[in-house]
Amino acid sequence: MSEPQPLPTPGEKESRLQGIVRQLGCSLSVGQSQQLLGYLALIERWNKVYNLTAVRDPQEMLTLHLADSLAVLAPLRRWAAQRASAEAPAPLRLLDVGSGAGLPGVVIAICCPEISVTCVDTVGKKAAFIQQVAATLKLPNLRAVHARVESLNDGYDVVCSRAFSSLADFTAWSAKALAPDGVWLAMKGKDPVQEMAALPANVEVFHVEPLVVPGLEAERCIVWMRSK
Repeated sequence: MSEPQPLPTPGEKESRLQGIVRQLGCSLSVGQSQQLLGYLALIERWNKVYNLTAVRDPQEMLTLHLADSLAVLAPLRRWAAQRASAEAPAPLRLLDVGSGAGLPGVVIAICCPEISVTCVDTVGKKAAFIQQVAATLKLPNLRAVHARVESLNDGYDVVCSRAFSSLADFTAWSAKALAPDGVWLAMKGKDPVQEMAALPANVEVFHVEPLVVPGLEAERCIVWMRSK
């Protein structure tokens, strides 16, 4: 049996996070980096009582949680910039469906304070955790909703999910929550060809964007969709 790996020190975590950020080409302030590490610490603490995530190793959390969620920032920012230059709209509103421990919603809220992020989950303790994160890390642009996504009809500009369900179920359940000119952003593993083929005729896939996640060898991508 292999020996358990020593827990990373705060300095080691920060160094690894900065390495991930550099590889992704992100730009984060010192305060945002500290908030991300604070968020990770909250997950570790709450996981001792509540089953927020199956990943419990601190080293794996940096890769499987933070790095994976940070990889969506550049594509999201590009889409937001295109939208702003075309329409000069109000601030972007994003809904994270089946958010669980807040991935990627909390990471987006920390790194993109200009985006209003709502995380929805049917599990009350997970919604309560995200509310605690918002209060502890002082994130006024983050809120949690304990509800089924089918009950929401607020017109979000982006409705996103990470390993939530099939594309057909994701778009069907969240259709009322999507603004008329909004988009779905589904984080997936390998290019989900069969799932895309099963989408209804009124949902269009307009881009499948490969993602490279530092430290993660598995394939990752974003499936961008909109209503026809």
